[in-house]
Amino acid sequence: MKITGVELRRIAMPLVAPFRTSFGTETARDVLLVRVVTPDSEGWGECVAMSEPLYSSEYVDGAAEVIRRFLLPALPREVDAYGVGRALEPIKGHRMAKAAVETAVLDAQLRAAGESFGRFLGAARDRVPCGVSVGIMDSIPQLLDAVEGYLDEGYVRIKLKIEPGWDVEPVRAVRERFGDQMLLQVDANAAYTLVDAPQLAKLDDFGLLLIEQPLANDDLVQHAQLAKLVRTPICLDESIESAEHAAAAISLGACSIINIKPGRIGGYLEARRIHDLCRAHGVAVWCGGMLETGLGRAANVALAALPGFTLPGDTSGSRRYYETDITEPFELSDGHLAVPTGPGLGVEPLPSVLEEVTTSTEWIPID
Repeated sequence: MKITGVELRRIAMPLVAPFRTSFGTETARDVLLVRVVTPDSEGWGECVAMSEPLYSSEYVDGAAEVIRRFLLPALPREVDAYGVGRALEPIKGHRMAKAAVETAVLDAQLRAAGESFGRFLGAARDRVPCGVSVGIMDSIPQLLDAVEGYLDEGYVRIKLKIEPGWDVEPVRAVRERFGDQMLLQVDANAAYTLVDAPQLAKLDDFGLLLIEQPLANDDLVQHAQLAKLVRTPICLDESIESAEHAAAAISLGACSIINIKPGRIGGYLEARRIHDLCRAHGVAVWCGGMLETGLGRAANVALAALPGFTLPGDTSGSRRYYETDITEPFELSDGHLAVPTGPGLGVEPLPSVLEEVTTSTEWIPID
């Protein structure tokens, strides 16, 4: 596939409500979109990097710069999605930027072939169950109201963000209010240390699906130690940046569940490799989210339809984050989202909405 040019487009997407985690509060997303143009089609990729390097070392300005200066010049004149990974391998890190480029190329490739993301990746279902991530609140009554609202919308699983000082009591309150049958898990975003093991062990009383990323992202060994000190399954997120990381974590016993975020690991091809690895070792996986627009959500929903994704993911409906999405909105139906069936991502940006939220564009011809 011959690439004739690439557009880097920045858009500003206000969130419907502030989203607070242990590492900060987001009120809007500064999104970098990558559009790859070929003689036969075009494809879109969404970079999930945040405005500041808080979740990971990547940030959106840096992602745009590395794509412009290093990734695009490294691509062969003719390339497919598999070739993108091989061409970019010598460039260290920058997985979110690489994922955006690879996804755009894959989207263009699949649109030209008339094949959907789901079919290409190996989707086994035509819809996926949806969970929702609930940020840290100012009070427990506010949290309970938010959880009740999401349950009323039909979400089948609730994830609570936690941090030291906001963990056991919020979880207790949610369990007491909504009962033991509700699927419930927590996410610490690396806010704890092994010294906090006794506090984390108190969460064992609440029948959680998992504790996500309790310790530092670069410490598989201490996660393995923590897994022996608590009964609740440990899930890794930020620690897993590749299939090699996943294999190491499984071998060490650092986790029994993995959250697969395609942007964090370099793209959907690597996501499928991790899925296959985990399935072979009996490790459950689910699809995490990074507050994606409809473009990124379409690809995530397709990925979450693979057979190894046995837990509901953070593939929430569009209205969870945005008043108006840049694609036709993803709407929850009986707690599920439909897997797009059209070519490529199966969704298109709405031109009028895209234009309204665009803050800058840059066209880069590929000679």
